[in-house]
Amino acid sequence: MLGTKTSSLLLNILWAVFGGLELAIGYLAAGVVLCCTIIGIPLGLQCFKLVKLAFLPFGARIEIKV
Repeated sequence: MLGTKTSSLLLNILWAVFGGLELAIGYLAAGVVLCCTIIGIPLGLQCFKLVKLAFLPFGARIEIKV
């Protein structure tokens, strides 16, 4: 049986090859465009956070700060 880290690595590689890279580039481009305006800066920063999650989703931890 594969360990959690090994299976996450394999799934992340498959994800990156079959669409994760395109999704991450899209979020990166959207973040750059949104940061060009003062109103869009908070949304642009969130897009930059989503780049990592879109590129390597398996094994990622999401923390909600209140």
